[in-house]
Amino acid sequence: MQTILTGVRVNEEPTIGNFLGAYAPMINLSREHADDSQINFFVPDLHSFTTPIDHSKLYGQTIKGIKYYIAAGLDTNNPNVHIYRQSRVPAHAELSWILDCFTPFGEASRMTQFKEKGAEHPDAVTVGLFNYPILMAADILLYDAKYIPLGEDQFQHLELARNIAIRMNNKFNEELFTLPAPEKEQIKFMHLENGIRIRSLTDPTKKMSKSATNEKSKILLCDDPEQAAKKIMSATTDSEGVVRFDMINQPGISNLMVIEALLTNRDIQDVIAERAGQTNYGDLKRQVANNVMHFLANFQERVNAISDDDVEAILQKGEEYANKVANAKLRQVQRAVGLYR
Repeated sequence: MQTILTGVRVNEEPTIGNFLGAYAPMINLSREHADDSQINFFVPDLHSFTTPIDHSKLYGQTIKGIKYYIAAGLDTNNPNVHIYRQSRVPAHAELSWILDCFTPFGEASRMTQFKEKGAEHPDAVTVGLFNYPILMAADILLYDAKYIPLGEDQFQHLELARNIAIRMNNKFNEELFTLPAPEKEQIKFMHLENGIRIRSLTDPTKKMSKSATNEKSKILLCDDPEQAAKKIMSATTDSEGVVRFDMINQPGISNLMVIEALLTNRDIQDVIAERAGQTNYGDLKRQVANNVMHFLANFQERVNAISDDDVEAILQKGEEYANKVANAKLRQVQRAVGLYR
Protein backbone atom coordinates (compact mmCIF):
# COMPACT_ATOMS: atom_id res chain seq x y z
CA MET A 1 0.00 0.00 0.00
CA GLN A 2 1.12 3.54 -0.70
CA THR A 3 1.20 6.01 2.18
CA ILE A 4 -0.52 9.38 2.31
CA LEU A 5 0.77 11.58 5.13
CA THR A 6 -0.15 14.97 6.49
CA GLY A 7 0.49 16.99 9.64
CA VAL A 8 -0.85 20.29 10.96
CA ARG A 9 0.73 22.29 13.76
CA VAL A 10 -1.65 22.73 16.69
CA ASN A 11 0.03 25.33 18.90
CA GLU A 12 -2.18 28.04 17.38
CA GLU A 13 -5.94 27.89 16.90
CA PRO A 14 -6.71 26.94 13.28
CA THR A 15 -8.70 29.25 11.03
CA ILE A 16 -11.56 28.42 8.74
CA GLY A 17 -8.94 28.77 6.01
CA ASN A 18 -6.94 25.92 7.55
CA PHE A 19 -10.10 23.83 7.69
CA LEU A 20 -11.18 24.50 4.10
CA GLY A 21 -7.67 24.37 2.64
CA ALA A 22 -6.15 21.50 4.65
CA TYR A 23 -8.50 19.58 6.95
CA ALA A 24 -11.44 19.12 4.57
CA PRO A 25 -9.41 18.14 1.47
CA MET A 26 -7.38 15.64 3.49
CA ILE A 27 -10.52 14.10 5.01
CA ASN A 28 -11.94 13.75 1.50
CA LEU A 29 -8.73 12.09 0.32
CA SER A 30 -8.81 9.68 3.25
CA ARG A 31 -12.34 8.66 2.33
CA GLU A 32 -11.30 8.20 -1.28
CA HIS A 33 -8.12 6.19 -0.59
CA ALA A 34 -8.44 4.53 2.82
CA ASP A 35 -9.15 1.15 1.25
CA ASP A 36 -5.96 1.14 -0.85
CA SER A 37 -3.56 3.37 1.16
CA GLN A 38 -2.17 3.91 4.62
CA ILE A 39 -3.47 7.30 5.79
CA ASN A 40 -1.19 8.97 8.36
CA PHE A 41 -2.44 12.01 10.24
CA PHE A 42 0.23 13.17 12.67
CA VAL A 43 0.63 16.08 15.04
CA PRO A 44 4.06 17.68 14.48
CA ASP A 45 4.38 18.80 18.09
CA LEU A 46 8.20 18.94 17.90
CA HIS A 47 7.84 21.51 15.12
CA SER A 48 5.96 23.70 17.59
CA PHE A 49 9.24 24.67 19.24
CA THR A 50 10.59 26.40 16.12
CA THR A 51 8.85 29.63 17.17
CA PRO A 52 8.01 30.97 20.65
CA ILE A 53 4.94 29.31 22.20
CA ASP A 54 3.23 28.93 25.55
CA HIS A 55 4.59 25.51 26.51
CA SER A 56 2.03 25.10 29.31
CA LYS A 57 -0.72 24.92 26.70
CA LEU A 58 0.92 22.66 24.12
CA TYR A 59 -0.35 19.31 25.44
CA GLY A 60 -3.95 20.53 25.62
CA GLN A 61 -3.68 22.11 22.19
CA THR A 62 -2.47 18.78 20.82
CA ILE A 63 -5.50 16.93 22.15
CA LYS A 64 -7.81 19.65 20.84
CA GLY A 65 -6.15 19.58 17.43
CA ILE A 66 -6.81 15.86 17.13
CA LYS A 67 -10.45 16.45 18.06
CA TYR A 68 -10.61 18.80 15.09
CA TYR A 69 -9.46 16.03 12.76
CA ILE A 70 -12.13 13.71 14.14
CA ALA A 71 -14.87 16.35 14.09
CA ALA A 72 -13.98 17.10 10.48
CA GLY A 73 -15.02 13.56 9.61
CA LEU A 74 -11.92 11.40 9.89
CA ASP A 75 -12.89 7.73 10.12
CA THR A 76 -10.79 6.55 13.05
CA ASN A 77 -12.38 3.10 12.91
CA ASN A 78 -10.76 2.35 9.55
CA PRO A 79 -7.68 0.15 10.18
CA ASN A 80 -5.71 2.03 7.51
CA VAL A 81 -6.20 5.43 9.21
CA HIS A 82 -3.57 6.33 11.83
CA ILE A 83 -3.28 9.34 14.16
CA TYR A 84 -0.11 9.86 16.16
CA ARG A 85 2.09 12.47 17.79
CA GLN A 86 5.52 13.11 16.31
CA SER A 87 7.07 13.33 19.78
CA ARG A 88 5.87 9.82 20.67
CA VAL A 89 7.84 8.29 17.80
CA PRO A 90 11.56 8.83 18.69
CA ALA A 91 12.67 7.68 15.22
CA HIS A 92 11.62 11.10 13.85
CA ALA A 93 14.28 12.91 15.87
CA GLU A 94 17.00 10.30 15.31
CA LEU A 95 16.49 10.10 11.55
CA SER A 96 16.45 13.90 11.43
CA TRP A 97 19.99 13.97 12.85
CA ILE A 98 21.20 11.43 10.31
CA LEU A 99 19.61 13.42 7.47
CA ASP A 100 21.24 16.60 8.85
CA CYS A 101 24.61 15.04 8.22
CA PHE A 102 23.78 14.42 4.56
CA THR A 103 22.27 17.85 3.85
CA PRO A 104 24.64 20.60 2.65
CA PHE A 105 24.38 23.81 4.66
CA GLY A 106 23.95 25.84 1.47
CA GLU A 107 20.95 23.76 0.39
CA ALA A 108 19.25 24.17 3.76
CA SER A 109 20.05 27.91 3.73
CA ARG A 110 17.99 28.42 0.58
CA MET A 111 14.68 27.64 2.28
CA THR A 112 12.52 30.70 1.65
CA GLN A 113 10.28 30.26 4.67
CA PHE A 114 13.28 30.38 7.03
CA LYS A 115 14.45 33.62 5.40
CA GLU A 116 11.01 35.20 5.66
CA LYS A 117 10.39 34.21 9.28
CA GLY A 118 13.92 35.19 10.19
CA ALA A 119 13.40 38.63 8.70
CA GLU A 120 10.11 39.08 10.58
CA HIS A 121 11.48 38.01 13.97
CA PRO A 122 15.30 38.21 13.89
CA ASP A 123 15.57 37.98 17.69
CA ALA A 124 13.58 34.73 17.75
CA VAL A 125 15.49 32.80 15.09
CA THR A 126 16.70 29.47 16.44
CA VAL A 127 18.65 26.55 15.06
CA GLY A 128 15.37 24.64 15.26
CA LEU A 129 13.70 27.07 12.86
CA PHE A 130 16.58 26.61 10.43
CA ASN A 131 16.58 22.85 10.83
CA TYR A 132 12.91 21.99 10.80
CA PRO A 133 12.68 21.27 7.04
CA ILE A 134 15.09 18.38 7.65
CA LEU A 135 12.89 17.10 10.50
CA MET A 136 9.97 17.46 8.07
CA ALA A 137 11.90 15.30 5.61
CA ALA A 138 12.29 12.64 8.33
CA ASP A 139 8.55 12.83 9.04
CA ILE A 140 7.90 11.96 5.40
CA LEU A 141 10.70 9.52 4.60
CA LEU A 142 10.22 7.31 7.67
CA TYR A 143 6.92 6.09 6.25
CA ASP A 144 7.83 5.98 2.55
CA ALA A 145 5.06 8.52 1.99
CA LYS A 146 4.32 9.23 -1.65
CA TYR A 147 1.63 11.87 -1.27
CA ILE A 148 1.83 14.63 1.31
CA PRO A 149 -1.11 17.06 1.22
CA LEU A 150 0.35 20.42 2.27
CA GLY A 151 0.16 24.13 1.63
CA GLU A 152 1.86 25.79 -1.30
CA ASP A 153 4.36 27.42 1.08
CA GLN A 154 5.68 23.94 1.94
CA PHE A 155 6.47 22.69 -1.57
CA GLN A 156 10.08 23.88 -1.31
CA HIS A 157 10.48 21.72 1.80
CA LEU A 158 8.97 18.77 -0.04
CA GLU A 159 11.56 19.23 -2.80
CA LEU A 160 14.28 19.24 -0.13
CA ALA A 161 12.97 15.90 1.16
CA ARG A 162 13.12 14.50 -2.36
CA ASN A 163 16.70 15.73 -2.80
CA ILE A 164 17.81 14.18 0.49
CA ALA A 165 16.17 10.86 -0.43
CA ILE A 166 17.83 10.80 -3.86
CA ARG A 167 21.23 11.69 -2.37
CA MET A 168 21.13 8.95 0.26
CA ASN A 169 19.72 6.31 -2.08
CA ASN A 170 22.56 7.03 -4.51
CA LYS A 171 25.29 7.24 -1.87
CA PHE A 172 24.47 3.88 -0.34
CA ASN A 173 23.35 2.24 -3.58
CA GLU A 174 20.14 1.14 -1.90
CA GLU A 175 16.52 2.23 -2.06
CA LEU A 176 16.45 3.48 1.51
CA PHE A 177 13.59 5.87 0.86
CA THR A 178 10.59 6.07 -1.43
CA LEU A 179 10.64 9.36 -3.32
CA PRO A 180 7.66 11.58 -2.53
CA ALA A 181 5.78 12.56 -5.68
CA PRO A 182 6.91 15.91 -7.18
CA GLU A 183 4.91 19.10 -6.78
CA LYS A 184 2.78 18.84 -9.93
CA GLU A 185 1.80 15.27 -9.15
CA GLN A 186 0.99 16.20 -5.54
CA ILE A 187 -1.32 18.99 -6.71
CA LYS A 188 -3.05 16.70 -9.19
CA PHE A 189 -3.50 14.01 -6.56
CA MET A 190 -5.06 16.50 -4.15
CA HIS A 191 -7.43 17.74 -6.87
CA LEU A 192 -6.12 21.23 -6.18
CA GLU A 193 -4.80 22.30 -9.58
CA ASN A 194 -5.61 25.91 -8.68
CA GLY A 195 -4.98 25.54 -4.96
CA ILE A 196 -7.15 26.69 -2.05
CA ARG A 197 -5.97 29.81 -0.33
CA ILE A 198 -8.47 31.59 1.88
CA ARG A 199 -7.55 35.27 2.17
CA SER A 200 -7.45 37.69 5.06
CA LEU A 201 -10.78 39.43 5.66
CA THR A 202 -9.05 42.78 6.21
CA ASP A 203 -6.33 42.50 3.54
CA PRO A 204 -7.45 40.00 0.89
CA THR A 205 -4.15 40.28 -0.94
CA LYS A 206 -2.69 38.11 1.85
CA LYS A 207 -3.48 34.61 3.14
CA MET A 208 -5.71 34.30 6.20
CA SER A 209 -3.21 33.64 8.99
CA LYS A 210 -3.89 32.09 12.38
CA SER A 211 -0.99 34.11 13.80
CA ALA A 212 -2.30 37.48 12.55
CA THR A 213 -2.71 40.02 15.34
CA ASN A 214 -5.83 41.60 13.79
CA GLU A 215 -8.69 39.40 15.00
CA LYS A 216 -11.01 40.76 12.32
CA SER A 217 -8.72 39.38 9.61
CA LYS A 218 -9.41 35.75 10.47
CA ILE A 219 -12.13 33.37 11.55
CA LEU A 220 -10.90 30.82 14.08
CA LEU A 221 -12.56 27.43 14.49
CA CYS A 222 -13.24 28.35 18.12
CA ASP A 223 -14.83 31.73 17.31
CA ASP A 224 -18.31 32.48 18.52
CA PRO A 225 -20.47 31.82 15.43
CA GLU A 226 -22.31 35.13 15.64
CA GLN A 227 -19.06 37.07 16.04
CA ALA A 228 -17.62 35.21 13.06
CA ALA A 229 -20.64 36.26 11.00
CA LYS A 230 -19.97 39.88 11.94
CA LYS A 231 -16.38 39.53 10.71
CA ILE A 232 -17.72 38.43 7.32
CA MET A 233 -20.09 41.39 7.19
CA SER A 234 -17.19 43.79 7.83
CA ALA A 235 -14.82 42.09 5.37
CA THR A 236 -12.87 44.35 3.06
CA THR A 237 -14.18 44.35 -0.52
CA ASP A 238 -13.77 47.09 -3.15
CA SER A 239 -15.54 49.97 -4.89
CA GLU A 240 -16.14 48.23 -8.23
CA GLY A 241 -19.82 47.72 -7.47
CA VAL A 242 -20.10 44.45 -9.41
CA VAL A 243 -19.94 40.94 -7.98
CA ARG A 244 -17.23 39.37 -10.10
CA PHE A 245 -14.66 36.62 -9.53
CA ASP A 246 -11.29 38.29 -10.05
CA MET A 247 -8.59 37.45 -7.52
CA ILE A 248 -6.28 40.13 -8.92
CA ASN A 249 -8.58 43.15 -9.04
CA GLN A 250 -11.36 42.09 -6.66
CA PRO A 251 -9.71 39.71 -4.15
CA GLY A 252 -12.11 40.49 -1.30
CA ILE A 253 -15.30 39.61 -3.17
CA SER A 254 -13.58 36.66 -4.84
CA ASN A 255 -12.46 35.35 -1.44
CA LEU A 256 -16.04 35.43 -0.14
CA MET A 257 -17.19 33.51 -3.21
CA VAL A 258 -14.54 30.84 -2.60
CA ILE A 259 -15.64 30.47 1.04
CA GLU A 260 -19.26 30.21 -0.10
CA ALA A 261 -18.44 27.50 -2.63
CA LEU A 262 -16.41 25.41 -0.17
CA LEU A 263 -18.88 25.65 2.71
CA THR A 264 -21.79 24.63 0.46
CA ASN A 265 -19.76 21.92 -1.32
CA ARG A 266 -20.27 23.54 -4.72
CA ASP A 267 -17.97 24.24 -7.63
CA ILE A 268 -16.77 27.84 -7.67
CA GLN A 269 -18.15 28.18 -11.20
CA ASP A 270 -21.65 27.53 -9.88
CA VAL A 271 -21.31 30.34 -7.35
CA ILE A 272 -19.92 32.67 -10.03
CA ALA A 273 -22.87 31.89 -12.31
CA GLU A 274 -25.34 32.39 -9.47
CA ARG A 275 -23.93 35.83 -8.66
CA ALA A 276 -23.35 37.00 -12.24
CA GLY A 277 -24.42 40.61 -12.76
CA GLN A 278 -25.26 41.32 -9.13
CA THR A 279 -24.24 44.70 -7.76
CA ASN A 280 -25.14 44.35 -4.08
CA TYR A 281 -22.18 43.10 -2.07
CA GLY A 282 -24.37 42.94 1.05
CA ASP A 283 -26.44 40.03 -0.27
CA LEU A 284 -23.31 37.93 -0.84
CA LYS A 285 -21.87 38.87 2.55
CA ARG A 286 -25.10 37.95 4.35
CA GLN A 287 -25.23 34.56 2.63
CA VAL A 288 -21.59 33.78 3.45
CA ALA A 289 -21.99 35.04 7.01
CA ASN A 290 -25.00 32.78 7.52
CA ASN A 291 -23.16 29.74 6.17
CA VAL A 292 -20.08 30.47 8.30
CA MET A 293 -22.24 30.81 11.40
CA HIS A 294 -24.00 27.48 10.82
CA PHE A 295 -20.75 25.72 9.94
CA LEU A 296 -19.03 26.84 13.15
CA ALA A 297 -22.01 25.99 15.37
CA ASN A 298 -22.24 22.46 13.97
CA PHE A 299 -18.49 21.88 13.97
CA GLN A 300 -18.03 23.06 17.56
CA GLU A 301 -20.88 20.81 18.68
CA ARG A 302 -19.07 17.81 17.17
CA VAL A 303 -15.76 18.82 18.79
CA ASN A 304 -17.37 19.13 22.22
CA ALA A 305 -18.84 15.64 21.91
CA ILE A 306 -15.35 14.07 21.75
CA SER A 307 -13.74 13.29 25.11
CA ASP A 308 -10.05 13.41 25.99
CA ASP A 309 -10.23 9.69 26.76
CA ASP A 310 -11.49 9.03 23.24
CA VAL A 311 -8.49 10.86 21.84
CA GLU A 312 -6.00 9.05 24.10
CA ALA A 313 -7.33 5.65 22.99
CA ILE A 314 -7.02 6.62 19.32
CA LEU A 315 -3.49 7.93 19.89
CA GLN A 316 -2.35 4.77 21.67
CA LYS A 317 -3.38 2.66 18.70
CA GLY A 318 -1.88 5.06 16.15
CA GLU A 319 1.42 5.41 17.97
CA GLU A 320 1.89 1.66 18.22
CA TYR A 321 1.54 1.47 14.44
CA ALA A 322 3.78 4.50 13.80
CA ASN A 323 6.60 3.22 16.03
CA LYS A 324 6.56 -0.19 14.35
CA VAL A 325 6.84 1.29 10.83
CA ALA A 326 9.26 4.09 11.74
CA ASN A 327 11.62 1.85 13.73
CA ALA A 328 11.89 -0.61 10.85
CA LYS A 329 12.83 2.19 8.46
CA LEU A 330 15.27 3.73 10.93
CA ARG A 331 17.03 0.40 11.41
CA GLN A 332 17.43 0.06 7.63
CA VAL A 333 19.06 3.50 7.51
CA GLN A 334 21.22 2.77 10.57
CA ARG A 335 22.59 -0.30 8.84
CA ALA A 336 23.34 1.65 5.68
CA VAL A 337 25.30 4.34 7.52
CA GLY A 338 27.25 1.80 9.56
CA LEU A 339 25.56 1.92 12.96
CA TYR A 340 24.31 -1.67 12.74
CA ARG A 341 25.35 -4.77 10.83
